[in-house]
Amino acid sequence: MKTLRQLLADLPAEAHPSLELAPNLETVITGVTQDTRRLQAGNAYVAVPGFRVDGHQFLSRLSSGPVQPAALFVQADRRPLWQPLADANPHLPILPLENTRAALPHLAAAFHDFPARRLTIAAVTGTDGKSTTTYLTHAVLNAAGHSVGLLNGVEFHIGGTWSRNETGETTPEADLIQARLADMVQQGDTHAVLEISSHALTLHRAAQIHPQTAAFTNLSDDHLDFHRTREAYLAAKLQLFRMLDDHPHGAAVVRAEDPLKEAIRTAHKGNTTIVTAETGQQADLAILPTRQDARGSNVRVITPAGALAARLPLPGAYNLANAALACGAAWNLGAGPIAMQTALNTLRPVPGRMEPIEAGQPFPVIVDAAATGPALRLALLTLRPHVTGRLILVFGVAGERDPSRKSSMAAAAAQLADFTIITNENPRSEDPVQMVEEIAAHLTENGTDAFTKIPDRRRAIQHALQLAQPADLVLIAGKGAEPTMIYADRTEAWDDRLITRALLEELLG
Repeated sequence: MKTLRQLLADLPAEAHPSLELAPNLETVITGVTQDTRRLQAGNAYVAVPGFRVDGHQFLSRLSSGPVQPAALFVQADRRPLWQPLADANPHLPILPLENTRAALPHLAAAFHDFPARRLTIAAVTGTDGKSTTTYLTHAVLNAAGHSVGLLNGVEFHIGGTWSRNETGETTPEADLIQARLADMVQQGDTHAVLEISSHALTLHRAAQIHPQTAAFTNLSDDHLDFHRTREAYLAAKLQLFRMLDDHPHGAAVVRAEDPLKEAIRTAHKGNTTIVTAETGQQADLAILPTRQDARGSNVRVITPAGALAARLPLPGAYNLANAALACGAAWNLGAGPIAMQTALNTLRPVPGRMEPIEAGQPFPVIVDAAATGPALRLALLTLRPHVTGRLILVFGVAGERDPSRKSSMAAAAAQLADFTIITNENPRSEDPVQMVEEIAAHLTENGTDAFTKIPDRRRAIQHALQLAQPADLVLIAGKGAEPTMIYADRTEAWDDRLITRALLEELLG
C-alpha cells in the first residue's frame, strides 16, 4: 500500500496535479487502475481519455457503484465530467492532471515500487515477428539459467506459470504492465521479455519499463490508420530505443539487412548489435541455414564466442531473422552460444506462429498469425516450395485496422495461393459481409477468380479442410492463437487452433 503523497513523489514536476481538491495526501491507496471493471476498495482510479471511450464518462457511475475509489486522478480539461462528483463528494481526493494517460505508468510504477528497476528487461518492437522474437529471446535467456518472465500479445509467463493474454492488446495498459512486472519480481523472476507495440509507445503504456536491450524486427506500411504517416510510425518505434539511454548498458539489436539499421543505431547512445540470417553480410552474430524444410531449418549459430549447430523448429527465412534478433538480444544480456543452441533445439511450439495442427489427417494444416500483407506474403512464400499439390488459404482482414491491409493481403493471396477462402477476422464495427466483398474485389483486381466467400470463419475453415487432398497444404492465417472473435456488439471465445483440430477430428470421423 502507498499514500497519495508517496504516489505523487515520483511524478515529474511538470506533471504534478493541483492539490486544491485533495486535502488529505495521507489517504492510503491499495492499487492503481484505469479500468472501472477492475476497481477494488481503496484503489485510485485514473480516468484516461480513449479513442472510443473516455474514462471520465464512468465517473458518475462510481459515486453510486458498489466499490468506491479512494482517490481520483482526472484530466483538468475534462472538468465538466468530474466537477459534479467533486461537488457531491467533498472528502474524496480528486487530483486534476494535464495528461492522465502520461501519468498512469508513473503512478502504477510508483505503487509497485518500480518493478522494472529490479528486472533485466529485453523489449521487442517492429511490425511483424514481435511475438515470435519474444518467445525465442525468452527461451535463450531461460537456457542461460535465468528466471525469465514474458509479456507478449499471446501469453504471459510469470514465476514459471503460463497464462493467456486476455486483454486483447499486444501490449497491455500501463497499470497492467506494472502489476505483472511486480508479480514477476515477487515470484522470483530476474529477467523479463516484453513485446512493445507502436500504439503502446505512442500512448505511454511502455513508459517506466527501463529496457537494457531492445530488438527491432522490421517496419512495413501498417497501422497508418493510427499513425497517419510512415514517418510517424517509425518515430513511435524509435521511442523504445531512446529508452535505452536510461540504462548504463543499454544496447539495441537490428538486422544487417534492415534498411532502417542506421535509424536504429542513431536513436540511442549505446551499442548496437548487428545480426544476420543471410550469408555475405557483415554482422556481430549470425544464424545461417544449412538445410531447410516445411517444419524448420538446420542452422549454424555464429557468435564472437564460437559457433554451434542447432535445429530451429520454425520454417522460413523470416524466422531465421527472428531467431537471430532473439539471440542478439540475449547476447546483450550475457547469454552465450550454448544457451542459444539449447534454446533452439528444445523450443516449445510458438502458439499460432506457423503452428502445425495434427489430427491424423493426410495433408498438413498450418495456423499462423499473419495479419498484414507483408506477413501473409512471407508465410505463403515460406510454405510454397514445400507444397506439391495446392496451397489452400483461409484468411480475412481485421476490422478497424489500416484499410490498406485488404488490398495488400488480397494481392499476396492472389499471387501465391492456389485457392483462397475469404472469411472474417475480428470485424469489430465494420460490416462483416462488406469486408469480405471488398477483399474479393481486390483479389479480382489482382487477376484471380480462384476464391470463394464464406463470411462465417468456422464454415470457411471446414470448407478448406474438406477441399484438401493428400498433396495439398491448408494455411489458416490472421488470428494465430488469439482467444476471441470481436464483433461490433459482442466478443466470442475463439481459437483457430482448437476450432481447426475439432473440425479435422470431425472430418476424419
